[in-house]
Amino acid sequence: MNKPILLENDKHLSNELLSLPADQFKLVVREEQIYDAEFKTEPVSYGKDVWRRFVRSRVTVVAAIFVLAIVIMGVIGPHLSQYTVTEQHWDLTRLPPRVPGLENFGIFDGTAIREIQAVNLPNWEHALVEIVEEFNHYGRTGATPFLRIRINEYHHAAYVFADNIEAGITPDPTDMYFWFGSDQLGRCLFARLWQGTRVSLILGFSVALINLSIGLIIGSMCGYYGGKFDMIMQRIMETIGSIPLIPMAILLIILMGSSLRSLLLLFLIQGWISVANGVRVQFYRFKSREYVLASRTMGAKDIRVMFKHILPNAAGTIITAVALVVPSVIFMEALLAYLGLGIEAPNPSIGVLLLNGQQNLLAYPFMIVFPGIVIVLLMLSFNLFGNGMRDAFNPALRK
Repeated sequence: MNKPILLENDKHLSNELLSLPADQFKLVVREEQIYDAEFKTEPVSYGKDVWRRFVRSRVTVVAAIFVLAIVIMGVIGPHLSQYTVTEQHWDLTRLPPRVPGLENFGIFDGTAIREIQAVNLPNWEHALVEIVEEFNHYGRTGATPFLRIRINEYHHAAYVFADNIEAGITPDPTDMYFWFGSDQLGRCLFARLWQGTRVSLILGFSVALINLSIGLIIGSMCGYYGGKFDMIMQRIMETIGSIPLIPMAILLIILMGSSLRSLLLLFLIQGWISVANGVRVQFYRFKSREYVLASRTMGAKDIRVMFKHILPNAAGTIITAVALVVPSVIFMEALLAYLGLGIEAPNPSIGVLLLNGQQNLLAYPFMIVFPGIVIVLLMLSFNLFGNGMRDAFNPALRK
């Protein structure tokens, strides 16, 4: 019969095998040593590992491209227009968008739809492009013929203000191009939109950076040390956070005027509280982990433990929260602008442009379309970018 083979270092023998007589089995000695397969890979730093996970997410990369494009346009956009931000043309107000080259394809060609009585058609022949529709309005006197016509607003302005153009008071609008149209004062919306984007981004990034600095210091100390210091700071933050925003904004504007500086101070008074609470939660979460206790046992100082071992693990959540501060500040500035508490004219911001567009929404929708697109792209891009950064900085997702 075949004898069972038994390794000499096997310590899990069954009772049946132990009861067998010695002539029923034989000892086999392992002649070669077995090693684990060698693990070959290149060392990857933390920064390189974060970058690899970041570029792996296509949505995050696209969001980052949009954020970068908006930031670049905020820097160079006002200089691309042939008009300055404050340049006014009182006779050329609320003209629709007109872009050279694209006007040949029927888009951004400076045309608009108007409804007129049919008997008044000869008064519009100087700017008529086409008759879109014929219809009747019914009233007490019966049916009145009306026309819906498409006219070239730039040619119409040249006809209306021909005397001023001939006298050199008004420039000839037939040679002018407002890429995003003109506002109620005849200013270029393209230049003002990107100047307003620059102002809003400066406000948002400044608030995010300062709030991160304050919230990181206070939140890390509260979460790491706890105790009386944490309790006192929590009561202080609750007191400051309970102050209503609108009355505080009115008070600051009365004291400092409606300016970028007053808005910056307004968002800083309470903005750091949410960052501090987020950092505090993360430090509470990680300060009792084994690697933190091991570092403290080996004599590491508190500063090294807090910012070398705890902070990198909490960086993903913190970065996400800070990335969302920028669009939230821009939206809050837009809300204050609707209440008349925004940046003082003639300085533009996205909120001020949205307010002006909302006042002319039905008759001139282009005045709100372009600021609305920019603020929507900002919100979506920063949201997706922040989520991607959170995943990239999360050590638990390393592969």
